Amino acid sequence: MTDHKTGTREEWLAARLELLQAEKALTRRSDELARRRQELPWVRIDKEYRFETEQGTASLADLFAGCSQLLTYHFMFGPDYTAGCPSCSAIADGFDGSVVHLANHDVAFCAVSRAPLAKLQAYKRRMGWSFPWASSFDSDFNYDFQTTHTREQQESGAVDYNFRVIDMRPELEADPDNPWVSAFAGRTGTDWATYRREGPGVSAFALEDGVVYHTYSAYARGIDQWLDRAPRGRNETGPWWRRHDEYESR
Repeated sequence: MTDHKTGTREEWLAARLELLQAEKALTRRSDELARRRQELPWVRIDKEYRFETEQGTASLADLFAGCSQLLTYHFMFGPDYTAGCPSCSAIADGFDGSVVHLANHDVAFCAVSRAPLAKLQAYKRRMGWSFPWASSFDSDFNYDFQTTHTREQQESGAVDYNFRVIDMRPELEADPDNPWVSAFAGRTGTDWATYRREGPGVSAFALEDGVVYHTYSAYARGIDQWLDRAPRGRNETGPWWRRHDEYESR
């Protein structure tokens, strides 16, 4: 017999309608945050970042692939990893389905990791993925957008992540038998400190008149809902839902 509260259908409906009001308020608040996100000032990117892609060496502007907006997912896959982060991998399983919809809203998508391109390609084949994935192995890109940290930063107790300075030293002493350590660091072929030098995140960019601007970044939780994080949001005109095979060719 359940020890959870039970009731009649009428009692359930009354409680559900009360909850619905809170859900609607949350939705309206989310819409307002999306609007404010699009009003953030854009920051011009003057640094020359270089990436290795399946098409060859690319600049940040090249990653736009003909679009005026770009979303990058900072995928935790460091040079010393033997496999991608399990959490990032679970999130990435949905990327292939999103890419075509984003592209038809003038938004390019690309995952970016510091592992060499050959490692990324091998893992991509293993996982059966097709989304664009660039290596920033010889670039400051992940460092500058605060998703990669050096050993010295870790040991100093001053790591910039998620718009605050955090002290990672206590967690670097994690018990190797801790299930979180084995579930994440162990499955990427690293120790905990090496694993934690990478972090997940999303960064958004706009391209206008040949100039790239940084428009938004988010870290840790809340890094999905792709179009709401693009520089121009959902940019919808009329009914915009499509099956992925119903878009006109770009």
